[in-house]
Amino acid sequence: MVIPVYNDISALKKAIPQTLQLMEQNYSGFEIIIAEDASTDGSAECAASWQERDSRIVHLHRDQRLGRGSALSTAAMRAKGDIFCYFDVDLATDMAYLPQIINVVDEGADIATGSRLLSDSDITRSLNREIKSRGYNWLVRFILRSRLNDHQCGFKAFRRNKLLALLPEICDTHWFWDTEVLVRAQRKGFQIAEIPVLWREGPGTTVKSQDIWKMGRSILNLWWRIHVS
Repeated sequence: MVIPVYNDISALKKAIPQTLQLMEQNYSGFEIIIAEDASTDGSAECAASWQERDSRIVHLHRDQRLGRGSALSTAAMRAKGDIFCYFDVDLATDMAYLPQIINVVDEGADIATGSRLLSDSDITRSLNREIKSRGYNWLVRFILRSRLNDHQCGFKAFRRNKLLALLPEICDTHWFWDTEVLVRAQRKGFQIAEIPVLWREGPGTTVKSQDIWKMGRSILNLWWRIHVS
């Protein structure tokens, strides 16, 4: 179980105890890795204090910020379990769905990913973000020929050996990491299950126009790496 975090101590203080409670209720053995990416707001100290008091918590700290995707890749290589899962620290996706995505992988899927764009999903977010998200995912399906609906939901579980096999090919180190992993996994024939979830946009969550342009360039760059380079 991995929680990536960068300068979000208020969310981290809530996420750690909630994650511990849920895992204790459902599993006898587990580890929680806090992939903390050079935070300067006290998140590093918070994660370190939890590691000191609970042996099931591992704090991965970096002195230089290298990106969320890079932090997840590092955590995947450090993890011990057969199933590797992560969720965004703001807990936008209801934690109650965590056992479900883990069970889906345990029962045979290579990847299980939360999807905010399935008809059974219950999501609340601004119209502006809804339009941008649907536009982005349409571009991924159209340009990269993905068969999935939602590529960026920060709520995923993997058969860890399959993820490790993908990592040498993954180039992105930040937010596009989620999409690149799913696109490359499909090209290798991995079995991927999308799970409807309950998702609520956090008060500090924003998607800027410049972010959309960066994501668009990332889509085109991945197409180029797959088909030309």
